[in-house]
Amino acid sequence: QVQVVESGGGLVQAGGSLRLSCAASGRIRSFNAMGWYRQAPGKQREVVATIVGGGITNYADSVKGRFTISRDKALRAVYLQMNSLQPEDTGVYYCRLGIRSLGDDSAWGQGTHVTVSS
Repeated sequence: QVQVVESGGGLVQAGGSLRLSCAASGRIRSFNAMGWYRQAPGKQREVVATIVGGGITNYADSVKGRFTISRDKALRAVYLQMNSLQPEDTGVYYCRLGIRSLGDDSAWGQGTHVTVSS
């Protein structure tokens, strides 16, 4: 059983920054696939950034150049540095961890709220 816990959300003004953290506890030693997703009010959940394998990263077009995903060396924690935040970045941010991939057997956190005021 794996528990995934996000932290770092909050209220910030447009142009500000936040750093989200996600940590796993449980029997799984490490995760080779990690990602951040978000769900804005009234919208579907979407991928924000992923980091897989040897460190290959991918970002949604809307966050490129503003957000940076990183992970710890033990592959049990993942972070999302968010700069130049905009009101459209508001939503619940979820962490997803997978042993091999971000497929159906990956684990989700409960989410952390991010609100960006204009």
